[in-house]
Parts: sequence; structure tokens; C-alpha cells
Amino acid sequence: MFQQIYWVFLVLGTIVGVVVIGYMLYNAYRYRESAGEAGDDADHPRLGELPQGGGKGRKLLLTFTLSTIIVVGLVLWTYGTLLYVEQDSPVQDQDHLAVEVVGFQFGWQFVYPNGRTTNELRVPAGTPVELTVTSRDVFHSFGIPALRVKTDAIPGTTTDTWFVAEEPAEYRAQCFELCGPGHSVMHAPVVVMEEDAFDRWYENSTQQANTTSA
Repeated sequence: MFQQIYWVFLVLGTIVGVVVIGYMLYNAYRYRESAGEAGDDADHPRLGELPQGGGKGRKLLLTFTLSTIIVVGLVLWTYGTLLYVEQDSPVQDQDHLAVEVVGFQFGWQFVYPNGRTTNELRVPAGTPVELTVTSRDVFHSFGIPALRVKTDAIPGTTTDTWFVAEEPAEYRAQCFELCGPGHSVMHAPVVVMEEDAFDRWYENSTQQANTTSA
């Protein structure tokens, strides 16, 4: 859904930009002052006066109405998507993987339900992943740009977000809050694995966690 919103705004922004710039260039050409003109053409706009003709403001009213409808529609659609992300998370009703994310200067730790702590985020493809994010020192911001994931990491409190990675791939998580001299290198690999491969990795990590705790 985030990708759809991105393309909608990109297409609409391009259309609006072309129309606005094209109209500006058209008027700049139409009302240009050529050599030898008296400069008193009745068709030329004058400072402090409303233009004559053109339907007596009907074009302006139509443009304002259509612009308002488009902007309000996009705002409502975007807000509806935000409500979907915050309230209708699939992790509420489906089997999912819950991972705690801890930020620190200048790295990330990922704590799995089996107690295993790693410096990389491994998740199964096609499975909802719930992230509970916090920080142990200063303000950070955890994000995975390719998966449209971003939330604050705040000391003493937690924030929640979720995502579903459909295909096996490798991405990068990084910090989006200026947090010190090592901010630019505060990133971590995100590995999306086939479900069977993830299950084997998770089972091995469970055994390692049990061995370490023993």
C-alpha cells in the first residue's frame, strides 16, 4: 500500500508540475513585451486590477474546487492508510514473529523470542514481523527504507511497527536520527529467508541460546 501511495503521489505531482510550469511558460510567452510595443494593451494584466474576461472567475472557482477535491481526497486516503498500519496490523490476528530492536551508539541489537541476540535481523519471507523498538542511550530512529519501515527508538519507552517481506532478499536497516559521530555507520543487515531456511536457523539459534544460558 505504501508503494501504491508513492506512485500515486509521483504521478499526480508530475502532472501538476507539468500543468503549472506549462501554464507559466504559456503566459510568459503570451504576455511578453516585444520591441516597438506601446505597452498599453488592454489584454495585458495590470498590477492591482483583476483580469477582465475569462468567465468572470469561473475558471478560478473551477480550479480551486478541483484542487481542493484532489488534495482532500489524497489526505483522507493517506490518513486511512496510517490507521490501517496502526490499528489493523496483521500481527493481531495471524501467526507472526516478534522481535525486540535495541538501538545504541552506534549499532542495533535484535532480540528473538528464544532469547537469542544478534546484530542482524533475519526474518521469514511472507510472515508478518512485529518490531518493538527502544534505545539504551540516546534518541535513534530505526528504519528499513526498502520495506517502508520507520519508527523512533527512544530511551525508556518502546514503539511498535510491523512489516511483511514477500520475497527472500537482503536489505539494510539504518538510523535516521542524528545521534553522534558514528551515525552514518549505524546500520545492520536485514536478511529475508525462505521459511524452511529460517526455521533451521532459528532452531540452531535456540540451541545456541540454551547452551549459552546453561
